[in-house]
Amino acid sequence: MALMPKRVKFRKSQKGRVKGNATRGNYVSFGEFGLQALEPGRISAQTIEAGRVVASQAVKGGGKIYIRIFPHKSVTSIPAETRMGKGKGEVEFWAAVIKPGTILYEVSGLSEEAARVMFARVAHKMPVTCRFVTRRPTI
Repeated sequence: MALMPKRVKFRKSQKGRVKGNATRGNYVSFGEFGLQALEPGRISAQTIEAGRVVASQAVKGGGKIYIRIFPHKSVTSIPAETRMGKGKGEVEFWAAVIKPGTILYEVSGLSEEAARVMFARVAHKMPVTCRFVTRRPTI
C-alpha cells in the first residue's frame, strides 16, 4: 500500500522549486549502510514502495530496512483534452521532495557486499541518481 499523509491542512499544493543541498537527513543514522540521492527531484509514493519491496526481497529477513523519506506533497493533474480555466486538477499521487544529499533508505544487519547489491537494485527503481554510503564513525 502506498504511503500518504493521514490528513493535511490543504489538499492541493503548489509545485515549488528544489534549491540547494539537503541539510537534514543527509547522513546514515539508523543503519550501517545507506542510499543517498545525488540530484534533486520528486519520488512518488509508488516508487518508494517499489524500492521497499525490492529491498525486502534482497534482505530476506536477514536485516532491517529503514525508509528515510515520506511523501508529503500532493501532485495534481488535469484530465487530457480539457480546456483551459476549469481550475486545478484533482490529486493524482503523493510525492517526496528530494534534495541532493538526502538519504533515501538505510539497512542494518547485512554485510557490505550484500548491501551494495541490494542498493544497486533499489537505485535502479529510483528516478534520481543515487550512491552507496556507509555510516560515519562517531567520536
